[in-house]
Amino acid sequence: MAAQDAYEQHGLDRIILVPAAQAPLKPNDMQSALADRLAMLQAATEWDHRFEISDYELRKGGISYTIDSVRHFRACYPHDHLYWIIGGDQLPKLHLWQDIVELAQLIEFIFLERPGHPVREHPDIPGLRLLRCDGHLLAINSTELRNRVRRQLSLDYFVPHKAIVYIKEKHLYLENHG
Repeated sequence: MAAQDAYEQHGLDRIILVPAAQAPLKPNDMQSALADRLAMLQAATEWDHRFEISDYELRKGGISYTIDSVRHFRACYPHDHLYWIIGGDQLPKLHLWQDIVELAQLIEFIFLERPGHPVREHPDIPGLRLLRCDGHLLAINSTELRNRVRRQLSLDYFVPHKAIVYIKEKHLYLENHG
């Protein structure tokens, strides 16, 4: 939904979804296997021409620094105006991002406010360009979704149906499973 909101509000040509191999600021975040994460994303978006999926970070492996991905996409699309879509809860952490000053020169950020994390101040980073996306504020996070699976609660209306089917078929996020 966040991707759709950004796409519509900012008149984007397309959105490339980039699953991270390992987010540097979330080292203990429990994740499913890379192949499963990619398959769930494909199942959730395969019907929607607005979204593409890049497995660049998954193929690269290791910690996924945004600057590396942005350099990659800048090389692939040298004439395009690039945006990076983030949750507003990431704004106070932007100064911690790898090579943030260079990153701010290469792309423009679109941020979405998240429930419980109102954006009151913007980070003071040279050249930082921020666009706000007034989308649907959803109080959903990956930890909550994994807990719902473990507690055998429905994922309906939280996750696209085809991704739910994949999660059930692969028995993901249950105790002692990926």
